[in-house]
Amino acid sequence: MIALRELLAEALASAVAQRVASVATVIVVAGMCLAVVLTTGRAVGAQQAVLDTLDSAGTRSIVVRAAPEAGLDSSVVERISTLAGVEWVGAFGPSVDVRNAAVEGGAPVALRRLWSPDPAAVGGAGQLGAAWASPAALEVLGMPEGSGAAVDAVGSSVVVTGSGTTFAGLELLEPLLFVPADTSDVGAVSYLVVVAERPGLVAPLSDILMPMLDVADPSGIEVQTSEQLARLRGLVDGQLGAFGRTLTLSIFALMGLLVAAVLAGLVLLRRKDFGRRRALGATRGLIVALLLTQTAVLAMIGALIGVGAALIVLGVGGDPLPGVGYAAGVATIAVATAVIAALIPAVVAARRDPLTELRVP
Repeated sequence: MIALRELLAEALASAVAQRVASVATVIVVAGMCLAVVLTTGRAVGAQQAVLDTLDSAGTRSIVVRAAPEAGLDSSVVERISTLAGVEWVGAFGPSVDVRNAAVEGGAPVALRRLWSPDPAAVGGAGQLGAAWASPAALEVLGMPEGSGAAVDAVGSSVVVTGSGTTFAGLELLEPLLFVPADTSDVGAVSYLVVVAERPGLVAPLSDILMPMLDVADPSGIEVQTSEQLARLRGLVDGQLGAFGRTLTLSIFALMGLLVAAVLAGLVLLRRKDFGRRRALGATRGLIVALLLTQTAVLAMIGALIGVGAALIVLGVGGDPLPGVGYAAGVATIAVATAVIAALIPAVVAARRDPLTELRVP
């Protein structure tokens, strides 16, 4: 640990002593990080925004519409929930129109029962036995406070509570109003919604879903999937990702050449210093370690400046920001590239003959 601290201290002292070369290294690394984030970083942010838009359209959803004669019941939820690759499954029963009990002649909203192992995933974690309403349903019912009472045509009432966003894939049921049902209480199902863990699983899950429905009349079943959207998502992700990787590699390759050139000049300027160190007993490994440590420290400073400045520019310009992982990855690759580029000049400096270098005026 002491040797490491001494090496770091010596590297910092050398960097301060060689201000021109140190500043040049920081500027090169910062400039390359700035260029990468402003180009590929902007592309990555736009890519994620596009993918989020596609995901919000339900790229992972499978919707089964069941006519009454099909005979689909809520027991299907338990069978499907055991499938690998299923993130969420819910079965919605036939609808009953309800209106705000406090508003005479108000607009109706379809109330359904929901069978699901996890009704909370779509907001069904409110009062036990109460109906949960999406924001759209609350607006139609005229319940700006987010709660109230609703009645059906025969006068049966239900407490309505909840507000929030609708789970992706349930847009076809908007305005969404449902009462979580006991999974042991089997009932008729009109809609079955299955959400896959990722878009690529939509097609295989669709293939095995139909035999698991166990219906009396398969002609009354209609399956809608987001397979085309899932394929589009994969295409967009692949094309934008390939463009970003190619541009990033090109910029970092250029950065490596520039850092190598700067460090080659640094080694040339410090020949007497390295010769003196070798004459006083410094090993070749110590010279290499000293130069690489110095480069790593300067590259870290440059990477932080470059990435930070680029994120500020993107934020001020209103562009979509790449994630924290991308920014950290750019900084890490920049430091690694600089250290690798410094390896050859460091080895050259370590292999110079100390007696020859001390004769240099």
